[in-house]
Amino acid sequence: MRQWFIRSAVMCCSALALAACTSDVGGTVAADETVAMLSTSSISGNAKPTHSEKINAQSDIIQGLIARRSVLPAGSPYSRVATAVLAANSRSAESELRAAQLRARAASKNWLPTIGPSISLTSLGSVVANLVVEQVIYDNGRKKGEREFAVADVEVAAVALSSDTNTRVRTGLDLYVTAVEAREKFVLASASAKDIGHFEWVMQQRVEGGVSDSSDLHILRQKLLEIRASQTAAAEAANTAIAELNAMAIGDLSGVTGTAPLPVRAGLAQPLPVTLAEAEKTRAIAAAKVDRASQLPGLSASGTVGEDSTFGLRLTSDSLLGFGTGDRLKAIEATTEAAGRYVAQATEDANRKLRKFEGQIAAKERQAAEAAALTEQAKQNLDVFQAQYDAGQRQVMDVVGVYETFARQQENQVTLKYEAIRLRIAMAELLGVLADGSNI
Repeated sequence: MRQWFIRSAVMCCSALALAACTSDVGGTVAADETVAMLSTSSISGNAKPTHSEKINAQSDIIQGLIARRSVLPAGSPYSRVATAVLAANSRSAESELRAAQLRARAASKNWLPTIGPSISLTSLGSVVANLVVEQVIYDNGRKKGEREFAVADVEVAAVALSSDTNTRVRTGLDLYVTAVEAREKFVLASASAKDIGHFEWVMQQRVEGGVSDSSDLHILRQKLLEIRASQTAAAEAANTAIAELNAMAIGDLSGVTGTAPLPVRAGLAQPLPVTLAEAEKTRAIAAAKVDRASQLPGLSASGTVGEDSTFGLRLTSDSLLGFGTGDRLKAIEATTEAAGRYVAQATEDANRKLRKFEGQIAAKERQAAEAAALTEQAKQNLDVFQAQYDAGQRQVMDVVGVYETFARQQENQVTLKYEAIRLRIAMAELLGVLADGSNI
């Protein structure tokens, strides 16, 4: 038994020494490619960083995500809504990121030898137990590809977390903007109901005095019912949006009011779909390296320690070589080019969306400004008609017609204003700047 332990110790030490000599399995690792390997190296300094912190520090994609800053003004209603919404976030994407980090940490040690028991029952009924030790010497870069794939998987999960967070903030802001817009339209409808109600009373008095026809009174009453229906719809829309917003946030946000400027522009940050495409490209290239290595034979040292100790070199391959091996290797290499084209396509799509957002925002804001000017002009016309009516030069229905034009321009101005705000929020989500990356 003592000799068995001695042989086991010798075999393990030999495997570890061999692992140290062949830690770069399948190729030379440059200084900037050793993200996953650093978990087993000595780090100078008082605090030893974790493997996840090393990945974060050496990943350009993750550093870019962390460096993003929110365009929501501090202390603004938008910022308050975003804070409350993120505080109630279940962060399911964070669990995926944590799982990816654990897989990366496990893959960072794949160059070490593998050890396991081997227990068999002989024909004589006795149990034979051996210790199996195996160390990969050359595998055409498979282990290295697995480490790179695991690190790239962390980057993909990090981008997914950032995208999920920005999507949640946009959902909350859209609900808030809907509530604010509905409240403003409710105020306009209330004012219109009051003014048209006054005209309806005047017309009723004229009808009772025999001055006007009752048909005009019926028309005014119909208009008043329509305005009150719009008033009720606006109140219900505001209450529904606030109730839904409170359901996905911490605390009651019904007291939050107002809007704020959103200084978002196309060059503020790289669009998240492009960042995701770059991370998936890196992962696809790493997966192609693993697939390529699986098609080729590799060399490993293995041995058993026990009653029948053995040690030797073994030539292994996941798949046998055949006439189609060359074509399979070419197909695997083609995935690298396909991944690069996917990034180019994602960049084109994102730029097209950004140009569309810029054009739509400019158009809506211009239309809102024109609507504001038309509203002012309609108000001046209304004042003129009201003065003429007071002087007995205009009929009630003449003033009502001008007032309807004024009310429509007011509502149109509000609609255009909030459409432009929604477009800015959507553009900020595409750029991933609705939340600070360091807080995500």
